[in-house]
Amino acid sequence: MSAGGRQTERTTLAQIAASAGVSVATVSKVVNGRHDVAEDTRALVEELLRAHAYVPPSARRPAGADATVELIVHGGFGAYAMEVIQGVVHAGAEVGASIVIGQVDDEHLPAGTPQGWARRLATSGRAGVVIVTGALTSAHIDALAVTGLPLVVLDPMSLPRVEVTSVGSTNFAGGLAATQHLLGLGHRRIGYVGGPPGSGCNQARLHGYRAALESAGIATDPDLVHNAHFHYEVGLHAGLRLLDLPHRPTAVVGGSDTIALGIIEAARLRGLRIPQDLSVTGFDDTELARMASPPLTVIRQPLREMGRVAVKTVMRMAAGESLDSHHVELATELVVRSTTAPPEN
Repeated sequence: MSAGGRQTERTTLAQIAASAGVSVATVSKVVNGRHDVAEDTRALVEELLRAHAYVPPSARRPAGADATVELIVHGGFGAYAMEVIQGVVHAGAEVGASIVIGQVDDEHLPAGTPQGWARRLATSGRAGVVIVTGALTSAHIDALAVTGLPLVVLDPMSLPRVEVTSVGSTNFAGGLAATQHLLGLGHRRIGYVGGPPGSGCNQARLHGYRAALESAGIATDPDLVHNAHFHYEVGLHAGLRLLDLPHRPTAVVGGSDTIALGIIEAARLRGLRIPQDLSVTGFDDTELARMASPPLTVIRQPLREMGRVAVKTVMRMAAGESLDSHHVELATELVVRSTTAPPEN
């Protein structure tokens, strides 16, 4: 059975035990996160639990009124996360579900073993889990699958397995549109500052940037491309490096709004005007972009709608409905404001 639905006939512990050649008690220990099971036996039982989509009785709760969705935010509660959270909360109100919000980062994953964490969520009556950008390990995702809790990853940086359900945006099209906008203004030396090099969404935006340059007959200059994190400080430091080049760019595509704001600050420190001396685009269209001075030209991700779709998707999965697709991409849109203009020379 796929992550999009559940079997009509429930698999029993006895069936799992028979398939694994172990006792029902041993299977029960694995399901309950006990440690007194040999590692090879645990691995075999967990694989069978996933394959048969076994759902413990305590986790078999209808996704109706009084349902609760666990929202896990990777990183801080910045402007990006707040946009998503608003969409998630509004969707929860629409479907009658409560939203419980937690936070993790790369160094601080949920406490305890993955199996114990997933079991706590299942026994606390969660209807499903939504993770923003994704920070859980394959072991955590496997543990959720064993408990039968539906999982949706929103705007994933990467997916440990292709069958994990996700909601994102058209990142390639966004990177392409931002770069084409700058090319259309007459820019030919265009930089790119993005997030983690291994991040799927950043790779897609970078590929869009490169595709636009290639279509215009411009080779990508490695000196103009920097990838690290979707942070303000990255935009600031990378922006300073770009602006200190002997042949600096006249425009920069930022992989996020916060990166773009860092680039703008770098331009200010170098005595450059926005957009007369340097054009800059962002990606997200958070409140920061609209409050910036000057207001930021961006690729808009429909962050609130993405949050809304994620909640409704996880609730459909909890109700046992099948999904047409495990991967949903909502359209991005170029929003032109005041940080882009034709180059002056």
